[in-house]
Amino acid sequence: MINFAVGPVPSSENVRAIGSLDTPYFRTPEFSHTMLENEQLLCSLAHAPEGSRAIFPTCSGTGAMEAAIMGLLDPINDKAIVVDGGSFGHRFRSMLELHGIDNVPIELVPGTPLTEADLESINVGDCTAFLVNLGETSQGVLYDASLIGRFCREHDLFLIVDGISSFLADPFDMESMGADVLITDAQKALACPPGVAPMVLSPDAVQRANSLTQPCMYLNLCDMLKNQERGQTPFTPAVTTLLQIHERLAALDAAGGAKAEVARCADVANDFRNRIFSAGLPFQMRLASPSNAVTYIESPYVSAKALFALLKDEYGIWLCPNGGEKADTSFRVGHIGNHPLSDNVLLVAALVDACGRLESKHDKEANK
Repeated sequence: MINFAVGPVPSSENVRAIGSLDTPYFRTPEFSHTMLENEQLLCSLAHAPEGSRAIFPTCSGTGAMEAAIMGLLDPINDKAIVVDGGSFGHRFRSMLELHGIDNVPIELVPGTPLTEADLESINVGDCTAFLVNLGETSQGVLYDASLIGRFCREHDLFLIVDGISSFLADPFDMESMGADVLITDAQKALACPPGVAPMVLSPDAVQRANSLTQPCMYLNLCDMLKNQERGQTPFTPAVTTLLQIHERLAALDAAGGAKAEVARCADVANDFRNRIFSAGLPFQMRLASPSNAVTYIESPYVSAKALFALLKDEYGIWLCPNGGEKADTSFRVGHIGNHPLSDNVLLVAALVDACGRLESKHDKEANK
């Protein structure tokens, strides 16, 4: 199978090889050394400010999102602005409400970029924080990091960035943006199996965590930070995944760092989009501020559900389906992970053939 989902994504041969081994015991100096290197490498790839820390919660990206809200925002003293432009932005908003954090939503039409006018329309007032899914994966949209960073600096807002899909796929400089928290995920552009959602915390975020009462034992940021000082975790982590993350981070560093990986991902995304244009397929790509991680495709003439099933069952290819009311009229194609350009050739050829088959079947049924 060739997997064009947005997570999990194809891994390198070296990462897969680690997954085939028995999981080692982890309360050892060797594992601690690996974890300390993981922290250093991740902070470097994120261009985190000096004094930043990285932790590695064993959970999905949603778990790290919730850990950031629980551990870094105070229901009494904080009020958050949250960008709600798709299912993941709405998830942030739902978490804020669940944990009693007053919030001001920026409600965007799904699939549209965040603009300066959107920000200017906000009554910042007593807001103290800003939450954004920098790449709104459900819509294939990348928000403007510079615009957001400038706004947060002007209003002294604590900035929490979900970079789960965009980190290492799109340009990101934590220090330049002024982000206080970066959330990412092993199964996205890190191209490892799911199970770990790394977080990078700026010095201000570390200070915030240590000044607040942590309301959760398992996702206690203070405990994670304290244990990571010695290269360990409070509880049993996803050991093998952390070893795979180490392999991947070291490989990225050796290959030129985040800039080189973003450029590679951009090449894959642009190659795919150009091939779709050239093939004349009955699709409409959403390319207003697109992320390199994923292309959102509207399919008004061919059933997206039928296309997904046909490619999976007969071509050995996974697309990334959409849910909700758009499930039959749209789908997504991921560009993160170990995808050579030859994968795009195979995918576009399969789409051309499958669309022809589905359209032919539709015509025959219509003429009965």
